[in-house]
Amino acid sequence: MRCLYLDLDGTLLGRRASLLHDGSGAISLDGVRAVQACLRADVEVVLMSGRRRAQVFEDARLLGQSSFIFEAGACVVLDGEEHWLTGELMPGELSIAEQIERSGAPAMLLEHYSGRLEYHEPWHVEREVSHLFRGLVEAAAVDRLLAERGHGNLRLVDNGVVSRRSEALAALPHVRGYHLVPVGASKVAAVAFHRQARGYARAETFAAGDSREDLACAAEVDSLWLVANALERDSSMREAIAAHDNVHVTEAGHGSGVYEAVVSALMNR
Repeated sequence: MRCLYLDLDGTLLGRRASLLHDGSGAISLDGVRAVQACLRADVEVVLMSGRRRAQVFEDARLLGQSSFIFEAGACVVLDGEEHWLTGELMPGELSIAEQIERSGAPAMLLEHYSGRLEYHEPWHVEREVSHLFRGLVEAAAVDRLLAERGHGNLRLVDNGVVSRRSEALAALPHVRGYHLVPVGASKVAAVAFHRQARGYARAETFAAGDSREDLACAAEVDSLWLVANALERDSSMREAIAAHDNVHVTEAGHGSGVYEAVVSALMNR
Protein backbone atom coordinates (compact mmCIF):
# COMPACT_ATOMS: atom_id res chain seq x y z
CA MET A 1 0.00 0.00 0.00
CA ARG A 2 1.25 3.45 -0.92
CA CYS A 3 -1.65 5.79 -0.17
CA LEU A 4 -4.68 6.16 2.12
CA TYR A 5 -7.48 8.56 1.14
CA LEU A 6 -9.04 9.56 4.43
CA ASP A 7 -12.20 11.46 5.33
CA LEU A 8 -12.21 13.71 8.40
CA ASP A 9 -15.60 14.44 10.01
CA GLY A 10 -17.38 11.29 11.13
CA THR A 11 -14.35 9.18 10.19
CA LEU A 12 -10.93 10.12 11.58
CA LEU A 13 -12.44 12.70 13.93
CA GLY A 14 -14.71 11.92 16.88
CA ARG A 15 -17.16 14.01 18.84
CA ARG A 16 -16.92 17.75 18.15
CA ALA A 17 -14.39 17.00 15.39
CA SER A 18 -11.72 15.95 17.86
CA LEU A 19 -8.79 13.78 16.81
CA LEU A 20 -8.30 12.65 20.41
CA HIS A 21 -11.88 11.58 21.17
CA ASP A 22 -14.15 8.85 19.86
CA GLY A 23 -17.76 9.23 18.80
CA SER A 24 -19.04 9.17 22.37
CA GLY A 25 -16.50 11.71 23.58
CA ALA A 26 -14.16 9.28 25.34
CA ILE A 27 -10.44 9.89 24.94
CA SER A 28 -8.92 7.76 22.19
CA LEU A 29 -5.56 7.78 20.44
CA ASP A 30 -6.55 5.27 17.78
CA GLY A 31 -6.87 7.90 15.07
CA VAL A 32 -3.34 9.05 15.80
CA ARG A 33 -2.15 5.45 15.79
CA ALA A 34 -3.74 4.93 12.39
CA VAL A 35 -1.86 7.87 10.89
CA GLN A 36 1.34 6.82 12.66
CA ALA A 37 1.09 3.31 11.21
CA CYS A 38 0.73 4.77 7.71
CA LEU A 39 3.70 7.08 8.10
CA ARG A 40 5.90 4.30 9.45
CA ALA A 41 4.95 2.14 6.46
CA ASP A 42 5.70 5.03 4.06
CA VAL A 43 2.01 5.31 3.11
CA GLU A 44 0.90 8.76 2.01
CA VAL A 45 -2.21 10.04 3.83
CA VAL A 46 -4.41 12.27 1.67
CA LEU A 47 -7.20 13.96 3.59
CA MET A 48 -10.41 14.33 1.58
CA SER A 49 -13.12 16.49 3.06
CA GLY A 50 -16.05 18.78 2.42
CA ARG A 51 -14.29 21.33 4.60
CA ARG A 52 -12.81 24.57 3.32
CA ARG A 53 -9.28 24.76 1.97
CA ALA A 54 -7.77 26.49 5.01
CA GLN A 55 -9.14 23.87 7.38
CA VAL A 56 -7.97 20.86 5.37
CA PHE A 57 -4.59 22.48 4.68
CA GLU A 58 -3.94 22.91 8.40
CA ASP A 59 -5.05 19.37 9.19
CA ALA A 60 -2.81 17.96 6.44
CA ARG A 61 0.11 20.08 7.64
CA LEU A 62 -0.31 18.75 11.19
CA LEU A 63 0.03 15.23 9.78
CA GLY A 64 3.08 16.21 7.74
CA GLN A 65 1.30 15.72 4.40
CA SER A 66 1.64 17.94 1.33
CA SER A 67 -1.47 16.92 -0.61
CA PHE A 68 -5.17 17.10 0.24
CA ILE A 69 -8.66 17.31 -1.26
CA PHE A 70 -11.07 20.02 -0.15
CA GLU A 71 -14.72 21.06 -0.63
CA ALA A 72 -15.98 17.58 -1.57
CA GLY A 73 -13.48 17.02 -4.37
CA ALA A 74 -13.65 20.43 -5.99
CA CYS A 75 -9.88 20.83 -5.85
CA VAL A 76 -6.84 18.62 -5.35
CA VAL A 77 -3.82 20.33 -3.85
CA LEU A 78 -0.77 18.32 -4.91
CA ASP A 79 2.44 19.44 -3.23
CA GLY A 80 1.05 22.97 -3.04
CA GLU A 81 -0.22 23.10 -6.63
CA GLU A 82 -3.98 23.52 -7.20
CA HIS A 83 -5.86 21.28 -9.60
CA TRP A 84 -9.50 22.32 -10.00
CA LEU A 85 -12.08 19.69 -10.96
CA THR A 86 -14.91 22.17 -11.45
CA GLY A 87 -15.27 22.18 -15.24
CA GLU A 88 -16.32 25.50 -16.77
CA LEU A 89 -16.63 27.13 -13.35
CA MET A 90 -13.17 28.33 -12.39
CA PRO A 91 -12.00 30.80 -9.75
CA GLY A 92 -11.25 34.27 -11.07
CA GLU A 93 -12.67 37.70 -10.38
CA LEU A 94 -15.49 35.86 -8.67
CA SER A 95 -15.05 32.71 -6.61
CA ILE A 96 -16.84 29.59 -7.80
CA ALA A 97 -19.19 29.90 -4.81
CA GLU A 98 -20.06 33.44 -5.89
CA GLN A 99 -20.67 32.31 -9.45
CA ILE A 100 -23.01 29.59 -8.20
CA GLU A 101 -24.85 32.10 -6.04
CA ARG A 102 -25.29 34.49 -9.01
CA SER A 103 -26.77 31.64 -11.04
CA GLY A 104 -29.73 31.61 -8.64
CA ALA A 105 -29.48 27.87 -7.99
CA PRO A 106 -29.04 28.06 -4.18
CA ALA A 107 -31.98 30.45 -3.76
CA MET A 108 -34.12 28.23 -5.99
CA LEU A 109 -33.36 25.14 -3.89
CA LEU A 110 -34.04 26.91 -0.61
CA GLU A 111 -37.40 28.10 -1.91
CA HIS A 112 -38.40 24.80 -3.49
CA TYR A 113 -37.44 22.77 -0.42
CA SER A 114 -38.59 25.24 2.22
CA GLY A 115 -38.89 23.44 5.57
CA ARG A 116 -36.63 20.65 4.30
CA LEU A 117 -33.43 22.49 3.43
CA GLU A 118 -31.42 25.36 4.93
CA TYR A 119 -27.85 26.63 5.01
CA HIS A 120 -25.63 24.65 7.38
CA GLU A 121 -24.81 27.52 9.71
CA PRO A 122 -22.21 28.55 10.75
CA TRP A 123 -20.01 26.49 8.39
CA HIS A 124 -21.61 27.72 5.16
CA VAL A 125 -19.65 31.00 5.02
CA GLU A 126 -16.28 31.83 3.43
CA ARG A 127 -16.37 28.88 1.06
CA GLU A 128 -14.55 29.01 -2.28
CA VAL A 129 -16.70 26.50 -4.14
CA SER A 130 -19.61 24.74 -2.52
CA HIS A 131 -22.81 25.95 -0.96
CA LEU A 132 -23.28 23.96 2.24
CA PHE A 133 -26.79 22.95 3.27
CA ARG A 134 -28.47 20.71 5.80
CA GLY A 135 -31.90 19.11 5.73
CA LEU A 136 -33.51 16.01 4.28
CA VAL A 137 -33.89 15.73 0.51
CA GLU A 138 -33.13 13.11 -2.14
CA ALA A 139 -29.94 14.14 -3.88
CA ALA A 140 -30.88 12.43 -7.15
CA ALA A 141 -34.23 14.26 -7.23
CA VAL A 142 -32.46 17.55 -6.55
CA ASP A 143 -30.09 16.89 -9.44
CA ARG A 144 -33.07 16.33 -11.74
CA LEU A 145 -34.63 19.59 -10.54
CA LEU A 146 -31.37 21.46 -11.13
CA ALA A 147 -31.22 20.15 -14.71
CA GLU A 148 -34.87 21.08 -15.34
CA ARG A 149 -34.29 24.61 -14.06
CA GLY A 150 -31.22 25.20 -16.24
CA HIS A 151 -28.54 24.34 -13.67
CA GLY A 152 -27.34 21.06 -15.15
CA ASN A 153 -23.73 22.06 -14.47
CA LEU A 154 -24.33 21.61 -10.72
CA ARG A 155 -25.06 18.63 -8.48
CA LEU A 156 -25.91 18.01 -4.82
CA VAL A 157 -23.54 15.86 -2.77
CA ASP A 158 -25.01 13.89 0.15
CA ASN A 159 -22.37 14.13 2.88
CA GLY A 160 -24.19 12.06 5.50
CA VAL A 161 -26.05 12.66 8.74
CA VAL A 162 -25.28 15.80 10.78
CA SER A 163 -26.32 16.68 14.31
CA ARG A 164 -27.12 20.39 14.11
CA ARG A 165 -30.38 21.88 12.81
CA SER A 166 -32.59 24.93 13.34
CA GLU A 167 -36.16 24.96 14.65
CA ALA A 168 -37.35 25.15 11.05
CA LEU A 169 -36.15 21.56 10.51
CA ALA A 170 -37.26 20.21 13.90
CA ALA A 171 -39.96 17.96 12.40
CA LEU A 172 -37.53 16.04 10.16
CA PRO A 173 -36.67 12.51 11.35
CA HIS A 174 -32.97 13.25 10.85
CA VAL A 175 -30.83 15.84 9.10
CA ARG A 176 -28.12 15.36 6.48
CA GLY A 177 -25.40 17.65 5.16
CA TYR A 178 -25.27 18.55 1.45
CA HIS A 179 -22.79 20.33 -0.82
CA LEU A 180 -23.94 22.09 -3.98
CA VAL A 181 -20.94 21.81 -6.30
CA PRO A 182 -20.03 21.87 -10.01
CA VAL A 183 -21.06 18.59 -11.61
CA GLY A 184 -17.46 17.47 -12.22
CA ALA A 185 -16.42 17.85 -8.60
CA SER A 186 -16.41 14.66 -6.53
CA LYS A 187 -14.19 12.83 -4.11
CA VAL A 188 -13.87 9.87 -6.46
CA ALA A 189 -12.70 12.15 -9.30
CA ALA A 190 -10.22 13.78 -6.93
CA VAL A 191 -8.90 10.39 -5.79
CA ALA A 192 -8.52 9.30 -9.41
CA PHE A 193 -6.64 12.49 -10.26
CA HIS A 194 -4.27 12.24 -7.31
CA ARG A 195 -3.62 8.53 -7.80
CA GLN A 196 -2.76 9.01 -11.47
CA ALA A 197 -0.62 12.09 -10.78
CA ARG A 198 1.39 10.13 -8.22
CA GLY A 199 1.59 7.05 -10.40
CA TYR A 200 -0.08 4.82 -7.83
CA ALA A 201 -1.74 1.66 -9.09
CA ARG A 202 -5.29 1.14 -7.85
CA ALA A 203 -4.09 -1.97 -5.98
CA GLU A 204 -1.68 0.22 -3.99
CA THR A 205 -4.34 2.48 -2.50
CA PHE A 206 -7.22 2.28 -0.03
CA ALA A 207 -9.70 4.68 1.50
CA ALA A 208 -11.76 5.20 4.66
CA GLY A 209 -14.92 7.23 5.14
CA ASP A 210 -18.48 7.38 6.42
CA SER A 211 -20.68 8.82 3.66
CA ARG A 212 -22.07 7.92 0.24
CA GLU A 213 -19.61 10.34 -1.33
CA ASP A 214 -16.78 8.42 0.36
CA LEU A 215 -18.32 5.11 -0.72
CA ALA A 216 -18.09 6.15 -4.38
CA CYS A 217 -14.29 6.16 -4.02
CA ALA A 218 -14.40 2.34 -3.97
CA ALA A 219 -14.23 2.51 -7.77
CA GLU A 220 -10.72 3.98 -7.65
CA VAL A 221 -9.03 2.10 -4.77
CA ASP A 222 -8.20 -1.48 -3.85
CA SER A 223 -10.45 -1.39 -0.78
CA LEU A 224 -12.84 1.08 0.80
CA TRP A 225 -13.53 0.96 4.52
CA LEU A 226 -16.64 2.45 6.06
CA VAL A 227 -16.35 3.07 9.78
CA ALA A 228 -19.06 1.40 11.87
CA ASN A 229 -20.83 4.65 12.76
CA ALA A 230 -21.60 5.21 9.06
CA LEU A 231 -24.18 2.42 9.18
CA GLU A 232 -25.31 3.21 12.71
CA ARG A 233 -26.40 6.67 11.56
CA ASP A 234 -27.70 5.61 8.14
CA SER A 235 -28.92 2.03 7.78
CA SER A 236 -29.72 2.61 4.09
CA MET A 237 -25.98 2.52 3.42
CA ARG A 238 -26.17 -1.28 3.47
CA GLU A 239 -28.03 -1.25 0.16
CA ALA A 240 -25.44 1.05 -1.39
CA ILE A 241 -22.60 -1.17 -0.19
CA ALA A 242 -24.06 -4.13 -2.06
CA ALA A 243 -23.06 -2.51 -5.36
CA HIS A 244 -19.35 -2.88 -4.50
CA ASP A 245 -17.25 -6.00 -3.95
CA ASN A 246 -14.32 -4.21 -2.29
CA VAL A 247 -16.11 -2.40 0.54
CA HIS A 248 -15.66 -3.40 4.17
CA VAL A 249 -17.30 -2.15 7.36
CA THR A 250 -15.14 -1.84 10.45
CA GLU A 251 -16.26 -3.16 13.83
CA ALA A 252 -15.33 0.12 15.52
CA GLY A 253 -16.31 3.67 14.67
CA HIS A 254 -14.44 6.90 14.01
CA GLY A 255 -10.66 6.85 14.69
CA SER A 256 -10.71 3.30 16.06
CA GLY A 257 -12.38 2.17 12.85
CA VAL A 258 -9.73 3.92 10.78
CA TYR A 259 -7.01 2.19 12.82
CA GLU A 260 -8.74 -1.13 12.18
CA ALA A 261 -8.84 -0.40 8.44
CA VAL A 262 -5.19 0.65 8.31
CA VAL A 263 -3.95 -2.43 10.18
CA SER A 264 -6.03 -4.73 7.98
CA ALA A 265 -4.90 -3.07 4.74
CA LEU A 266 -1.22 -3.06 5.70
CA MET A 267 -1.26 -6.66 6.90
CA ASN A 268 -2.94 -7.85 3.70
CA ARG A 269 -0.71 -6.02 1.24
